[in-house]
Amino acid sequence: MNKPITVIVVDDERLSREELIYLLNQHESIEVVGEAESGDVAIMKSIQLQPDVLFLDIDMPKMDGMEVAKSVQELKHSPHIVFATAYPDYAVEAFRHEALDYLLKPFDEEQLGETIERIQSRFEQTRAEAVKTSSPSKLPIEGEDGIAYLSPDEILYVGREERETKVVTRHRVYETKLPLKDVELRLHAYPFFRIHKSYLVNLNHIKRLTPWFNGAYQLELQGTDEKLSVSRNYIKDLRKELEL
Repeated sequence: MNKPITVIVVDDERLSREELIYLLNQHESIEVVGEAESGDVAIMKSIQLQPDVLFLDIDMPKMDGMEVAKSVQELKHSPHIVFATAYPDYAVEAFRHEALDYLLKPFDEEQLGETIERIQSRFEQTRAEAVKTSSPSKLPIEGEDGIAYLSPDEILYVGREERETKVVTRHRVYETKLPLKDVELRLHAYPFFRIHKSYLVNLNHIKRLTPWFNGAYQLELQGTDEKLSVSRNYIKDLRKELEL
């Protein structure tokens, strides 16, 4: 299991810090390792704790969030930045600092969940890139009747249901205890793409993409009648992968 993504919450207002820390603690993939009430404390704690992400307020006395972002980007272990502010006017400048996201107060739980998914996606991509480019030619799936060695080309998609990961081919469904993230890492050298927190698909088998509702889409694959949900957080990148 991958280690949690570590976070420091930076805000000069105590109640805002406490609210955001409470909401972040609802996500198992996130570990809040510290908080800071000012920009200079945020930089000091970033050096000491080396967090993966700063949730950073902008309007703070003495040193504002933009100045903090610029300073921590010069650190050896530079954290990613998510700006969390009551002011929408700084969004353009925020993304010049390569911010992962821009959250507005009061915090909306659904929007925060989308931010967490975006952070996870970035870190999963980074972890995949860290894996050696050489990958085995077969994916081993251990079952009760032995170990099946699957060619990545024959896999249509991989899905997570409760505590099982299922690997779907044209002719059979295989089950494994491996987390979806681990399967994704093993297949990183092949044309697989995450379309949802629960689905990883083989781009070579995609047949049709159709609008569904609330910005989501449904995906049809060659070789199966199933229709898979595409999260709106992934649709833009998926279309880039599919379109010339």
